[in-house]
Amino acid sequence: MPADSLPRMLARTMNFRLGLPRAFTVSPDGARVVFIRSRSGTARQDALWVLDTRTGAERLIADPVTLLAADEQLTAEELARRQRLRVTGAGVVAYDTDDDVTRVVFALSSQLFVADIDGTDGGPRAVPTPGSVIDPQLDPTGRRVAYADGHRLHVVELHSGADRVVAAPADDEPDEVVWGLAEFIAGEELDRGHGFWWSPDGTKLLVERYDDSPVAMWHISDPAHPEQPPTAVRYPQAGTANAIVGLAVLDLEGRRVDVDWRSDQAVDGADGTDGVVLEYLAHVEWSGPRPVLTLLTRDQRRLEYRELDVETGRTTLLRAVTDDAYVELLPGTPRRLPDGRLLHSVDVGDERRLWLDDAPFTPPDLLVAEVVAVDDTAVIATVVPRLASVALARLGFDGGVELLSNPAGVAAGAFGGGTLVVAQRTADDVAAATTVRTNGTEIPVADVAELPPVTPRVRTSTVGANGLPTTVLFPSDHVPGGRRLPVLLCPYGGPHGQMVVNSARAYLTDQWFADQGFAVVVTDGRGTPGRGPAVERQAKNDRAGTADDQAEAVRAVAELYPDDLDLTRVAVRGWSFGGYLAALCVLRHPDVFAAAIAGAPTTDERLYDTCYSERYLGDPRTDADVYDANSLLPLAADLRRPLMIIHGLADDNVFVAHSLRLSSALLAAGRPHEYLPLTGVTHLASDEVVAENLLLLQLDFLRRALDVPGQRAAVPSV
Repeated sequence: MPADSLPRMLARTMNFRLGLPRAFTVSPDGARVVFIRSRSGTARQDALWVLDTRTGAERLIADPVTLLAADEQLTAEELARRQRLRVTGAGVVAYDTDDDVTRVVFALSSQLFVADIDGTDGGPRAVPTPGSVIDPQLDPTGRRVAYADGHRLHVVELHSGADRVVAAPADDEPDEVVWGLAEFIAGEELDRGHGFWWSPDGTKLLVERYDDSPVAMWHISDPAHPEQPPTAVRYPQAGTANAIVGLAVLDLEGRRVDVDWRSDQAVDGADGTDGVVLEYLAHVEWSGPRPVLTLLTRDQRRLEYRELDVETGRTTLLRAVTDDAYVELLPGTPRRLPDGRLLHSVDVGDERRLWLDDAPFTPPDLLVAEVVAVDDTAVIATVVPRLASVALARLGFDGGVELLSNPAGVAAGAFGGGTLVVAQRTADDVAAATTVRTNGTEIPVADVAELPPVTPRVRTSTVGANGLPTTVLFPSDHVPGGRRLPVLLCPYGGPHGQMVVNSARAYLTDQWFADQGFAVVVTDGRGTPGRGPAVERQAKNDRAGTADDQAEAVRAVAELYPDDLDLTRVAVRGWSFGGYLAALCVLRHPDVFAAAIAGAPTTDERLYDTCYSERYLGDPRTDADVYDANSLLPLAADLRRPLMIIHGLADDNVFVAHSLRLSSALLAAGRPHEYLPLTGVTHLASDEVVAENLLLLQLDFLRRALDVPGQRAAVPSV
């Protein structure tokens, strides 16, 4: 395999994402846009940049190569946090600014750096701290920085360098007590990466305290190094205890007010007066005098927005949202408007609309995906205008809708002070265009990513009786009707994992597999986003039915291309939920699927975490039959087709126990299969060599399993 092969390029460029600008922040006056971008399409260390919208010029704020004399050194807590946030890069992976976007802080190698964005201070400077720095956050006025160091929260005064601890575990508290960081469930399942929040005037902090001691202790070992002891981690397994999470309001002198967020709604308790236990802290919004907390019950069927009195610690109910299945959290909400109204979302039937207080204002037929920004008269959001598309839109409080990007593509962006950033992708071009629109002009943001050597030929439509969104890719040299090709399905199939999108860049790996002689099919079945709440909730208590959708897609695509698909040779590959789905397909539908590759599969959701598994399948202590019906383990004896299982031994999200138990069940049933353990690899294989070789080994398995002609893939060692 030549060094410039697509698998090598995909690995080296991290799927051609290196060099793309991201993580935009627009100043309130619209004059500055801060963002992250690596120096080239192969440089893994991200740098920090600013674009001046008046001149169109870009300027480098911080380059980790010049700021660090050696390779980055990260603490175990920071590494775990990055795993939760799916951060695979290095360098300046995140940053924070003051309200006026004139000053910025970030961490490099667990050290604190600060810089004035206009460059007048001579560039970034390191701020000495007594310990490691995690998640530094600049106060809105730009005078001081708060940061976590593993268990404590610090505040450092930038003018003097004085550093003091404002929250820490007491001497008699267990080692599992942590201040200032988000607990596992918040980071992994609730999309909340922060554990503290500044008041608008920079004089107070709202700080999370969590205690992991009730959480089950699990262990991760490295069999390649038996001399090393296993690493102990706390993991909230479905049906077991979560971390005890609380909040406290702290001033800079250390005065503390504990927060009481119990619901006003009564439940059956010992004395009949206990409130509903709101187990999950999903979000904190503090833009006005009083913070707004977003809280969920453990079954996630009730959500409450509660307003906090920072002087007393008491909370009052602003709004409650309930759902018979589960309440969906919409990214970017809630927001408190300057006039006090609460912007939030509510799902009703198949509608997902934005509300102001107790009334919706977006049209019922418009599916909102995320709130990006809010101004005096409208919301800037991403919406779903058509199949597989995501567009930026201005949603007026009067119900008006103005699309701000190509409705046939996929877009993301940022907004502030009348300046709009649009990052646009389309199904026709692998190039990704990012522009800044301000004062009637359009300024391109430089893209230094490597250009993929192939442009996927994307054919997207809905198929089958259930109208399943599906993309089909053929080899670049394929002549329609010229030959019947073996079929490879590449789904994800789970919640929050839309795969069918109008972006050619999303299908680079799929096109590579197609060019090896396959017809590749990508289908979003029940439970996947992009088609409304009703479709998402079809997977409630029925994860196994997603395999039926994949089988339906195979038959439906064959009707569209009757002379191009060989239905005697159909395989499926996937990772994480997609790995579960791949194994499920070959176990549940051996008449359709002839082989499967299951990467890091969730084989039995009893082994997964509380928040995720219980949201979709209930509590395993009371809903054991639901878990049994959705587990792969009882199906092990049904395996009749080739199956390859791949799993990282260091995975702390989907533990390797999932795959080991499936392999054990298959062995007990006398069912042959292949197992590929990845030493030292977590849930994401970010190492360049490992990532490349994984693709080549999968291709080799598929060719053997489906009897596909072709030269056996050569797997390089470096």
